Amino acid sequence: MPFEADLAHALDRTTDSLEPDLTALLGGAVERGRSRRRRRSAAVIAGVGACTVVAVAGLVIPGALAGARPSGSDIETVALAVPRSAITGTQMVDALKETLPGGTFSQMTGQSNNPSDPSGGYVANGQLVVDDGHGAALVGVSAVRLKLPLRDGDGLSCERTPARAEGDTCTLSELPSSAAVPGGAVVMSERNAAEHPVRGDTAHRWTVTVTLKSTGAQLQMVQWNSTGGGSGADTPKPTRTAPPLSEQRVVAALTGAAWAPILGAVG
Repeated sequence: MPFEADLAHALDRTTDSLEPDLTALLGGAVERGRSRRRRRSAAVIAGVGACTVVAVAGLVIPGALAGARPSGSDIETVALAVPRSAITGTQMVDALKETLPGGTFSQMTGQSNNPSDPSGGYVANGQLVVDDGHGAALVGVSAVRLKLPLRDGDGLSCERTPARAEGDTCTLSELPSSAAVPGGAVVMSERNAAEHPVRGDTAHRWTVTVTLKSTGAQLQMVQWNSTGGGSGADTPKPTRTAPPLSEQRVVAALTGAAWAPILGAVG
């Protein structure tokens, strides 16, 4: 099915209330890149939503699901561009391991993109469970390229209809142009609870999205303070109070040496 991995990317970045049981997915239903059926769930690291339409111009996502700013209607288009070169799932996992030194890793999965074949998808991602001595945590990164000019949409706006649940947060900032980030970048940082109302044993996820303004290359890291994601009672209980990496360390990592080749390949 053409564009199925791009469909998975659209499904990936949606509201918290529509997330899947990542524990079950990690158990074998989704080992991304190993079959077409599994590629449909390739980008589950951030949570999967249920409503997505693939359009010729790109991915059309209801604004309420994508966290996009509605403009005249609550439909927002997040268009993906063809990556400049291929990225393997192994590259994604290796870069992720380099970003999390000093820990032990398990449940490692990755998916390649395929710039020459739309049916192979334009989304590359990797995920693993890391235990750094403070509790095991699910961590994943996806890599895509958005079409220019950038629009308010996936990873570019904190505005959402309907509003975020109480206690969930989102902030936007910008990185100035530099050798590592030519043209500057938009950074979107989110913290979301797996269920509402939040209890003492509710797991959370932390999502940091870095989008280069000059190329549209976008990396998104998702960290859970549990061994898997999901919604409500399906989410594994927290194993720690904070994610393995702070927002500042995530931004530094995604714009650093480990991810530079992947940013270049995407954008």
